[in-house]
Amino acid sequence: MSDPTYPAFPILTFFAAVLVLIPLPWHLQSLNAGTCLFMIWTAIACINLGINSIIWHSNAIDWAPVWCDISSRIIVAVAVAIPAASFCINRRLYMIATIQTVSITRAERHRAVIIDLLIGIGIPLLQVVMQYVVSGHRYDIFEDIGCYPFTYNVTLAYPLSVVWPIVIGLASAVYCVLTLRAFSKRRAQFSEFLSSKTSLSPNRYFRLMALATTELLCTTPISLYGMILNLTASHVHPWISWEDTHSNYSKVAQYPALLWRMDRSSVIGFEMTRWAPFACALVFFAFFGFADEARRNYRQALSAIAKLLRIRTFYSWRSAPSKVESLPSFVASPLPPYTPSPSKSRFRLLMSSSSYSSTTKTDSYNPSLELPVFEICKSDLSAQESIPETPSTSSSHTFILSPHNDQISPMPSGDHRPSISLGNLPAEAR
Repeated sequence: MSDPTYPAFPILTFFAAVLVLIPLPWHLQSLNAGTCLFMIWTAIACINLGINSIIWHSNAIDWAPVWCDISSRIIVAVAVAIPAASFCINRRLYMIATIQTVSITRAERHRAVIIDLLIGIGIPLLQVVMQYVVSGHRYDIFEDIGCYPFTYNVTLAYPLSVVWPIVIGLASAVYCVLTLRAFSKRRAQFSEFLSSKTSLSPNRYFRLMALATTELLCTTPISLYGMILNLTASHVHPWISWEDTHSNYSKVAQYPALLWRMDRSSVIGFEMTRWAPFACALVFFAFFGFADEARRNYRQALSAIAKLLRIRTFYSWRSAPSKVESLPSFVASPLPPYTPSPSKSRFRLLMSSSSYSSTTKTDSYNPSLELPVFEICKSDLSAQESIPETPSTSSSHTFILSPHNDQISPMPSGDHRPSISLGNLPAEAR
């Protein structure tokens, strides 16, 4: 019997593992250990189940014994790791809601991180050790599922292995209720504390609470259903001894899909176990993948990639300053102050570049040079050097600014055009 979820399941689980790890960098910066543990354990679970579904698609052969030892222990650890990470999140939210002082020291923050790591890593590792006590044989292989741990259904298995996900989920629920109660009583101090922290905004706080509550409502019922199924669907054996439980530990049981799919309860249990990490990844990304800090980090990452590839993105185009084209300004440099005699009249002459030429320096005028403001006196109109007249057919024009109101008036042509003395001009204009 072929797997109807293949190849969709491995593709979706790998995609979910990438999605849930996207917000990891900025959560590491805020030292939120519970959230980081939730992301890492969820990604590990998705990758593990995706690899198993590929290797054991349409077969139940023991291809990789070492991998199965590791994979089956990962499944055992993840069963309590994700609830433990949710417990760390709810515990931290409760501590924030019941904080007595606005500021916390660095030592207190490091102590809180260490406690979260002990809970989020220590409890899963301890669960692996305790499950080994009641592990009847090495592991099982189910076609289309892959490696799976085997727990001998004895009375000691329930307090050592089966019940712990439920206990952690209930403890997390207690913290969640206490957090809501503390928030309703101390709303003003709570808002003041969040406003003083740069790593935890009110929006992120409530998203964390919603994430922990959603995980609590999903994983705890699954664990409870598995425990009830073990108690009712099969006989519970009494614990006799270590030797009795591990008498045939090297055994590897192999089950084809045609066999295990005949049991409806087994199908429900396997499918719920397989799709639970995928659902946790999607829920986490829905809460934190579209937040303000996430969009800000997406833009920074996109800008860095575009800069590496030398591509201009929409965000860089929108944030770039607009360049307004302006006309060049032809403002002449002022001359030193000059006071003419009372008998002399002052004229400000502005000459076009095409009508000016010098017979002593250059044969043509350089348009890149700007002409200074000339001070012309009536007594200097009969100078030895003068500007030669331009032909009347020239298309250029010369204008004189009025000495009183600076209005432009056309310059006389022909014999009435005055000559200009170059004696008072700067050396650059000669």
